[in-house]
Amino acid sequence: MRLNRSTFGKLVVVAVAMFGFGYALVPVYRQVCEVLGINVLTQKDGTVERPANTQVDTTRTITVELDGNSQGPWRFRPTTRSIEVHPGELATVVYEVVNTQARAVKAQAIPSYAPQSATPHFKKVECFCFREQLMQPNEARQMPVVFFIDPKLPKEVKTITLSYTFFEVSGAVAAK
Repeated sequence: MRLNRSTFGKLVVVAVAMFGFGYALVPVYRQVCEVLGINVLTQKDGTVERPANTQVDTTRTITVELDGNSQGPWRFRPTTRSIEVHPGELATVVYEVVNTQARAVKAQAIPSYAPQSATPHFKKVECFCFREQLMQPNEARQMPVVFFIDPKLPKEVKTITLSYTFFEVSGAVAAK
């Protein structure tokens, strides 16, 4: 009887420890993915709400070059090739996408930045890349990106390239 209680107690401790380990794996997994830059659909890219105390640095001008690449049945491009902004200044750019197919498609845009050192300083407030886009047959859409550059951007960075790759997401699309 005593041996049974002892074994039961040990099994309870092992079960609680296993539950705790499994529960802790979720935040550990997120941190590992963030550090390694994997799981790009949920990759942290400096996207935050604009802080209330951000000051515009009018002594510096940053050129933001825009690029669009597509993998799928559409035309995708920025409506302008570049803009100039001051660090801390809120800016809006627009990307245009046209579904050239006679069928609805789901798509997702993934951003990339150059130089890579600018990535943590590029703060998006609103972006079409935050969620999948459902494009109806032959639909054309203009999609904004609202952002600002953190004034802590290193002084040697004078140009940032924001590039999106727009690709079809697999899965059934319900007809409208």
